[in-house]
Amino acid sequence: MIWRVPEPVPPSEHPYKYRLVYVVEGKRVVGYDNERGKGDHKHLGLSEAPYRFVSPRQLMDDFMRDVKGSRR
Repeated sequence: MIWRVPEPVPPSEHPYKYRLVYVVEGKRVVGYDNERGKGDHKHLGLSEAPYRFVSPRQLMDDFMRDVKGSRR
């Protein structure tokens, strides 16, 4: 889900809060979120990496690309 919020969620600087997850057999395979204090980041398997937020459309495109890549 992606929500437009009245103020950025620190340390993000954009007006969106988001939490996207792809789960297989009860385990997170791909996740994108911007939790307070951590900012924009993504989870691929057990690893976590910063994510550069550009727009909601780009966020969805990047998330779907990683989901498709995880299915190979």
